[in-house]
Amino acid sequence: MKLKNSATITLIDDDLDLLDLLSSFFKQRGYKVFAFGNAEEALIEIENKRVEPDVVISDLKLPVMSGMDFIRRIRRSNSSLPIILMTSEGSVETAVEAIEAGAYDFVLKPLHIPQLLISVQRALFLNEVQQENTNLKSLFQEDLLGLKGVIGKSQGFKKALELAKRVSSSQANVLISGESGSGKEVIARAVHELGDKRDGPFIAINCSAIPENLLGSELFGHAKGAFTGAHDKKVGLFEEANKGTLFLDEIGDLTLPLQAKLLRVLQERKVKRIGENQYRDITARIICATHKDLRKEVAEGRFREDLFFRLNVIPIYMPPLRERRDDILPLSEYFLKKFAVMNNVNVKGFNKDAIQKLEAHEWKGNVRELENAIERAVVLTTSEFIQAEDLPTEDAYPSTGGETPQENKIGVSFEYEKPVTLDELSKKYIQYIFDKNDGAKEQTAKDLGIDRKTLYRKLKEMNLN
Repeated sequence: MKLKNSATITLIDDDLDLLDLLSSFFKQRGYKVFAFGNAEEALIEIENKRVEPDVVISDLKLPVMSGMDFIRRIRRSNSSLPIILMTSEGSVETAVEAIEAGAYDFVLKPLHIPQLLISVQRALFLNEVQQENTNLKSLFQEDLLGLKGVIGKSQGFKKALELAKRVSSSQANVLISGESGSGKEVIARAVHELGDKRDGPFIAINCSAIPENLLGSELFGHAKGAFTGAHDKKVGLFEEANKGTLFLDEIGDLTLPLQAKLLRVLQERKVKRIGENQYRDITARIICATHKDLRKEVAEGRFREDLFFRLNVIPIYMPPLRERRDDILPLSEYFLKKFAVMNNVNVKGFNKDAIQKLEAHEWKGNVRELENAIERAVVLTTSEFIQAEDLPTEDAYPSTGGETPQENKIGVSFEYEKPVTLDELSKKYIQYIFDKNDGAKEQTAKDLGIDRKTLYRKLKEMNLN
């Protein structure tokens, strides 16, 4: 985090020689300085906003209004302005009284000026942190239906959100469908936040992101010694989410044995840890989501029909971003503010060409792709307004086109690059398919024509697991 290099300092001291010395010292280091020989004049200028200091350095003993009285007056209208007190009195009682009154720091005379500079820099750093926290909090003010951080105004998005509100207080199972990155978890959180389980935990798990041999333990828990490596007992997510919501994302990637266990949990509202015979009641609401066509999965024998009908009581469809054009600009502005604050950069918005480019793009990766594009633009732009050329809206892996050989879709130009080994080529292709499927391992294994265990081993070798 960068400190202000042109911060404003207000100095207050009736010792005019010291006042002149400190003024010169801070001005030489790029600070803007306002100096006053008494606290009354400084207070009038600050309260009337003719002087807006980032930090105040004041003597404790001043004519008429003391430094302590000055702090108490300032705190009535400005609770966060850092004030550093200078004094020749080094008693603990005085220091404690100053801090209790609202002083940021307490330095002794004769001054050690480099130490005073460090105190000023720390005060400015504190200002920056507090401002950043304020800005971040402002991003999450209540929006649609009283929910925080829910951005969208398209009819498709509002329809999904309205349905989430209507079913939020029921106990019916909800199945959210939509493409990867379209915002299915936003709808799941809306069901949780608007329902009677809002005071409980919201726990989300991506069923495709955890190896099959570990997913059962994550969901159901296990007893100590239930299997090799089970050194302690583990509470499963069904139990952890009690009195709250468990969101099972990419439910279509569950194996048939786990589908059978999930069906039993939904029917009996009980769960049994691996290696135990004891059944435990669960009170968590279960919300599921998938990017797959589960009817097709049922027809092809990859998903249990009885589980599908058990889950699909309340279906909610989340349209892809290309079908919610009205949401692109509000989401872009939200992400811009978020990443501008996070990266401490002064980016104010988008120019006309950038807006047109945002609204014209297909966003095949949906909201996730849009968020990544805005983050990159905010970090790399050199302007206060993001330009069209700042937006990486072209496909990450451009196909060969025209007469000029380009990179093919796996990121290797066979004509221009030095030869690569078969192993390197294999890794690049696995990376491409893995990214294309947004990290969905079952689909990646299927596309590559290998089993999941082989894929896990290769991803581990590539540090992608």
